[in-house]
Amino acid sequence: MDVTVKIPSRAQHHHHGIAGLFTMFSSFIFSSTVLNFLGCQLADLKDALFLFLLLVDLSKAGILAQLALCGASQSEVTKNIAHGMEVLGPALTLDTLVETLVIGVGTLSGVQRLELLSGFAVLSALVNYIVFMTFYPACLSLILELTHNGGDNRGQRNGRENLIRALVMQEDSKPNPVAQRVKLIMSSGLFVVHVLSRFPTPDKESDAAEQIIAAQTHEHLAALNKTDTVVISELIMHWLSFSLEQIFTYILIITLSLKFILFDRYQLIQSVAHEQAAQAATRRESTHQSQAAPSAPILVTSPPVTFTLSEAVTVCEEKATQSELSLIGKGWHGRRPRRHTLVEQSGTDELIGDGAADDYLLGSEEEEEEIEEAEPRPLAECVQVLEADGHGKHLTDAELELIVRERAALCPLYKIESVIGDAERGVRLRRNIVLKNAGLSPGLLKDLPFQNYDYTKVMNTCCENVIGYVPIPVGYAGPLLLDGKRYFVPMATTEGALVASTNRGCKALSVRGVTSFCEDVGMTRAPCVRFPNVLRAAQAKRWMEAEDNFKRIKHAFDSTSRYARLRDLHVAIDGPVLYVRFRASTGDAMGMNMLSKGTERALRELQAAFPDMAVVSLSGNVCSDKKPAAINWIMGRGKRVVCETVIPAASLASILKTNARTLVQCNKLKNWTGSAVAGSIGGNNAHAANMVTAVFIACGQDPAQNVTSSNCSTNMELCGETGEDLYITCSMPSLEVGTLGGGTGLPGQSACLNMLGVRGAHPTQPAENAKQLARIICAIVMAGELSLMSALVTNDLVKSHMRHNRSSVAINPNVQPLASSVKEGEPSRPTTS
Repeated sequence: MDVTVKIPSRAQHHHHGIAGLFTMFSSFIFSSTVLNFLGCQLADLKDALFLFLLLVDLSKAGILAQLALCGASQSEVTKNIAHGMEVLGPALTLDTLVETLVIGVGTLSGVQRLELLSGFAVLSALVNYIVFMTFYPACLSLILELTHNGGDNRGQRNGRENLIRALVMQEDSKPNPVAQRVKLIMSSGLFVVHVLSRFPTPDKESDAAEQIIAAQTHEHLAALNKTDTVVISELIMHWLSFSLEQIFTYILIITLSLKFILFDRYQLIQSVAHEQAAQAATRRESTHQSQAAPSAPILVTSPPVTFTLSEAVTVCEEKATQSELSLIGKGWHGRRPRRHTLVEQSGTDELIGDGAADDYLLGSEEEEEEIEEAEPRPLAECVQVLEADGHGKHLTDAELELIVRERAALCPLYKIESVIGDAERGVRLRRNIVLKNAGLSPGLLKDLPFQNYDYTKVMNTCCENVIGYVPIPVGYAGPLLLDGKRYFVPMATTEGALVASTNRGCKALSVRGVTSFCEDVGMTRAPCVRFPNVLRAAQAKRWMEAEDNFKRIKHAFDSTSRYARLRDLHVAIDGPVLYVRFRASTGDAMGMNMLSKGTERALRELQAAFPDMAVVSLSGNVCSDKKPAAINWIMGRGKRVVCETVIPAASLASILKTNARTLVQCNKLKNWTGSAVAGSIGGNNAHAANMVTAVFIACGQDPAQNVTSSNCSTNMELCGETGEDLYITCSMPSLEVGTLGGGTGLPGQSACLNMLGVRGAHPTQPAENAKQLARIICAIVMAGELSLMSALVTNDLVKSHMRHNRSSVAINPNVQPLASSVKEGEPSRPTTS
């Protein structure tokens, strides 16, 4: 296969311009500065100018410039430069060491002129190395940060990634082990020569003589270098020699440029081509051996393919030809359909299997674009492959969909991830199957992300039949000064102005800080059991209320968990039916699963004493879970928290633009009288559910439990010497929270819990983390209550929502508004004009 690499003119100018500008210019300037500090004559420096051009390695500088230009953002630029230095650094270090030791031999020749030029060359090599390793990468990053325009598209991004792979592959495969070994041996030998030559046996007389001769020789050569303006013939010879030297320098520059541009690029092409050809051959052999019934090949009748960096693997702006695009796969690590391609190479047809195409053809893993697939294999063969390897790695998506559709018992749609052993692929397949079964467009879910997510923490824990995840914005309110410590509280919400309002309340509360009290009431579960008659139900009620029998039930309950501990039973009777409300502490977990497991075990113990008892339901709604209930408001559930603070009158006026007397009157008429008129249970508050739900979603709690957890009583009173300060409290008797289990293990939710310092179980005091989270939620509820009440009394509510919560969806200007006409004494329906 004829493989060539062509750098487009624009990219070539960028790469070599940057490399030449920074490397040559900076090396010359730094070397000149060092020579000036060492006291060398600048007249001698012009004779060594060609050494700077000879020793500059533009090839590696150009490669590093290419890698830097591949970055779509500043972080990618930095990452690419670091990767390039990781690949190029060791080889450059060894080359510089060899160059320095070899050229340094000239400083031992005894010829003053040769020693001077060799010293310049050694200095140039060292300065070039230092500049390339320090100054050059820093300047590349700085220049690209200042000039990067941020524009990018998917095709360019693919080209950038492919260029990086090609360059890294070329540099990794370039070093020859034999050459490297020779360089190391030669460096060791030269080092020994330098040590023995520069540190001989001391001889004072010979050293003095050598110094006198060297000084005289240097003065003589310096005198020969000076221009005698009196002698015309010497002047002509001097200018003639300078012109010849200049011509030689120009020839040297042109030769080096041609070498760097042409020959080094050719070597890069050949190394990449040989590497890909070797991988293709290996994959072909494995493909022929593993596939019993290969699909029919597709013949590509294009001429010999030209695989160009400018058209397939660089950031060029030209479009690839059709033959080049045929070599670009769907993804570097993605799955390709089972098909083969015939590519003409040197007059013969070569078969490239799908395995080879998978591993070295270039493309984007993130793309979901559909590609034409061959017909799936028969169902029996697909089932045989799936049963043989235990997963669907060797099956295409179409073949797996066929199995799900025709053999649901073998691969059910709800557990496809565990069957094929790839969670993300399973989610993608489920999305496609669901859309097809529903008769919906394939691109309907394109805005619902599903990639780059750790589904191992979702399966069997948080969600089933997963088709993606919904990103929700997370803001913070704070700092909130609670019990002497400042917190920045994460809130996940789509309601504009909520976080801003709560943040304003935090500012007012933090003037003097919030004090809190938290009690671990315990989680509850209340099964419903039935007896043959009321007498038998009453006997069971009295039996459970006896202390010895309670200990028996408690022992059975506690045996199911290391943390769940039964505290008491509350038994309610309704005819022959008993509702037994188990209340237990559950540590730092919210505890519903613990309660269910312990309750089930305790019912067996109760049934052993009353064989005629029938369990109607494990939950009889007296718990009461996820439903408004007075029993939770009165007896509590989960954590009971109370927070209080005093806000000075000056802070009320400056932060909330109101006063204490107005807020107290509004709280009385709205939160107390208004809630009573509405018959609200646990609703003596302005909007506690807003803050509770936002923190619940951010911290991985059960959002449905905001029904019970939002029970809140907000109270405001006048206080202070002048009666102008505000005393405010919030009491929440049934906060159901936990810091481990369920959604708290998801990555984002774990990060939010870490932000509050309460993730997981407390190392020494069980339930302490959950109690601290409950305190924070109650305090943030008080901040939101205070801010909203202030906005209501100052008429700022509508203004803030118009500023923060208005929809930006455009309204169709062509739609006519509804108009209604009313005849005298007779209403009419709305009509459209």
